[in-house]
Amino acid sequence: MASPFTPFRSTILASLVMAAALTTQAQSPAAPSAASGPEKDVLRSYNGLKANILKSADKMPADGYSYKPEPDVRTFARVLNHVTEAQLHSCGALNGTAPDSLPKVPPETADKSAIVSALQASFAECDKAYAALTSANLMENVSMGQATRARVSIAWGNVAHDNEQYSALALYLRLKGIAPPSTEK
Repeated sequence: MASPFTPFRSTILASLVMAAALTTQAQSPAAPSAASGPEKDVLRSYNGLKANILKSADKMPADGYSYKPEPDVRTFARVLNHVTEAQLHSCGALNGTAPDSLPKVPPETADKSAIVSALQASFAECDKAYAALTSANLMENVSMGQATRARVSIAWGNVAHDNEQYSALALYLRLKGIAPPSTEK
């Protein structure tokens, strides 16, 4: 028996696919630049997503932070907090920052300014991590809890995760009648 939410979920899936495609387009450089290499590629992608995620957080009105399209999905605030948590974990590992010294993530019921402030702190941690990537250190192994991964793997993993979460944020904005940052002209 089909769920009453099946048509809604199909719409969400189609919107997520479209948002991911638009995000990829928004991140692609218009022309090749003199600065190239894997560390520059991952930095360009990270910076494009950073701008879109921060603009999404800004565009959603404070009362929209508790919005969720249906009862069993996350709120807009929870998606932002998830980005914050993941970035602090990944970029903290890249920076060698002790987990206890990383900023704390507020509850999803916190006000917009507290959630955005924590999000900005996670981007500050990532800014340091991505700025420190070089062609010489990309393949160095870094410990992430019990796992060990190459720096480039952690950096691209963070970009991929941010891209997925931006797609959700873009969908939430669209459902509230707000144009996502990647589609603005």
